[in-house]
Amino acid sequence: MGFTDEIWHVVSRHDEQPVGDITIEDADFPWLSGHFTPGPGFPAVKPVFDRELALLDRVNEEPDAWEAAYDDVVRAVALVSPDGPVPEFLLHIQNDQAWFRWSDTPFPNA
Repeated sequence: MGFTDEIWHVVSRHDEQPVGDITIEDADFPWLSGHFTPGPGFPAVKPVFDRELALLDRVNEEPDAWEAAYDDVVRAVALVSPDGPVPEFLLHIQNDQAWFRWSDTPFPNA
């Protein structure tokens, strides 16, 4: 597939420090997934991703809590494709794996 082996970057919105790199291993449109290599900024945002994932498992029971946790992810990091920053994304990181979808335009509000 066209995305396999690309490297996408996650950077801190606060200080542009590298949070980590995602080497794409699978492209199952609209989702991309791959190996996550943490960068120096990851320890500062790891709790944000951990909380989002914990709530993702209960999103049907607590949708507002998950949305608030995911808003924290978006405030904490930016996703950068090989072509540059993407304006909208849904990103999950767990251990050494990451999976995400992105859009060149903002997602519609539900």
